[in-house]
Amino acid sequence: MRRRPADFRRPVRRRFPNVIWWALLGIAVLLFIVILSKDGQIESRPAIAKRSYKHDRIIEGLNITDEMLSANSVTRQISDQISLAKAFVVIAKESNNLHFAWELSAQIHNSQVLLSSAATRRTPLMTSESETVIRDMALLLYQAQQFHYDSATIIMRLKAKIQALEEQMGSVTEKSSKYGQIAAEEVPKSLYCLGVRLTSKWFGNLTLQRKLNERKQISTKLKDNSLYHFCVFSDNILATSVVVNSTALNSKNPVRVVFHLVTDEINYEAMKAWFSMNEFQGVTIDVQKFEDFKWLNASYVPVLKQLQDSETQSYYFSGNNDGNRTPIKFRNPKYLSMLNHLRFYIPEVFPALKKVVFLDDDVVVQRDLSGLFSIDLNGNVNGAVETCMETFHRYHKYLNYSHPLIREHFDPDACGWAFGMNVFDLVEWRKINVTGIYHHWQERNVDRTLWKLGTLPPGLLTFHGLTEPLDPSWHVLGLGYTNVNPQLIEKGAVLHFNGNSKPWLKIGIEKYKPLWEKYVDFSLPLLQQCNFH
Repeated sequence: MRRRPADFRRPVRRRFPNVIWWALLGIAVLLFIVILSKDGQIESRPAIAKRSYKHDRIIEGLNITDEMLSANSVTRQISDQISLAKAFVVIAKESNNLHFAWELSAQIHNSQVLLSSAATRRTPLMTSESETVIRDMALLLYQAQQFHYDSATIIMRLKAKIQALEEQMGSVTEKSSKYGQIAAEEVPKSLYCLGVRLTSKWFGNLTLQRKLNERKQISTKLKDNSLYHFCVFSDNILATSVVVNSTALNSKNPVRVVFHLVTDEINYEAMKAWFSMNEFQGVTIDVQKFEDFKWLNASYVPVLKQLQDSETQSYYFSGNNDGNRTPIKFRNPKYLSMLNHLRFYIPEVFPALKKVVFLDDDVVVQRDLSGLFSIDLNGNVNGAVETCMETFHRYHKYLNYSHPLIREHFDPDACGWAFGMNVFDLVEWRKINVTGIYHHWQERNVDRTLWKLGTLPPGLLTFHGLTEPLDPSWHVLGLGYTNVNPQLIEKGAVLHFNGNSKPWLKIGIEKYKPLWEKYVDFSLPLLQQCNFH
């Protein structure tokens, strides 16, 4: 046979010597032995390493013993039975199965006594001594399951109980709100007594009437625009007195202060008698009743026109609850009171004045307010403290933005402000005809679809774009419904008890009452006779 050429010959296989093969095999055996020895060392380590650090930290914070962690712990078994039995006791009582509830409670007591004795002697419970207790409890728990007191039933009953409690809480909250609103609206007997006694004094004491006539000789002050003019519209004699007294006592120059008070016909004589009998640091005080304003009639004032509407009268005065769709606070007739809406007619009430500070009757003055009259309102009509530090004091809180008139004309996040202490430029007011703007919006809210209650919503619409923000220290709000920062109270010029908890009511916030009461002289005979204290 002919041999292949050299290029096509198969390569010659090289063979390792047998010595090398034996060496490699020996190395592999040694490595296997080393690995086995390490595994043995790991398994021989103490068992305490099996417990994690996390579990140790949990156990340290609980009253758990090693005996309770044991898989065969009698103590843990009894404790679990007690926990389950306590749940069954509650369910049994709700099901009116009082005898079974008593049996469970008695067995729980026996189990607790056994655990207590074991803890006292500091030795684990033995199966022999606890067998009877465990068996008796197990029988009762089995019996509970036969009564359908299983876990699913417990969960369903607890859910039903929670729902019932939530409904009960809602009902109690609603009643509390209603009663609180009623308490805030009612006139205290002491205030009613004061009004009656003052009216009697006025008609029975000619000296008081002569005294008031003498004071009218200084009526030129009532029109002097170089003085500091304040106005209060109220039927609350004592509250108005606190406003005047606190302003006078904290004024640097009280003889330059003029108070214009407007009340209703019922309280007119009583108000005149009170301010004729008492001196207020030389402050000039004038009392009027809004029934004397000839221009205040239904043809000019939308609120008076609405009062003549039968639907409006039914809404506010008939007591029909319209299925509780409208909260009780929205149905308060005071929101249609002319004393409440008179703030939109200040230029008509005081035609000779150019600038006036409006004060609510639930405020207390702590500082001299003369600086308000030198504030530049930059062509605006209303100087007020803004209340938009929180979202619920913006326009959307007070107005119905589902209505196109509101949605198209006003930003829902626009900053709100507060009535209660306002500086009004009456010259600009008359020039812009702000009262006409108020009439425009009031007439469009006959059906109460733009806003529900009060004078602040129409005020926000009327003075929109016409309000100059004031320093917040001029007007501190919230003392009639919430906690207020003590530093704000200390620095505040005017403290406002807005809310239901007025300081002259029993439901007033106790810690804020002294701020108001220090301006009331409770030693006056009339106040003592009417049980003011």
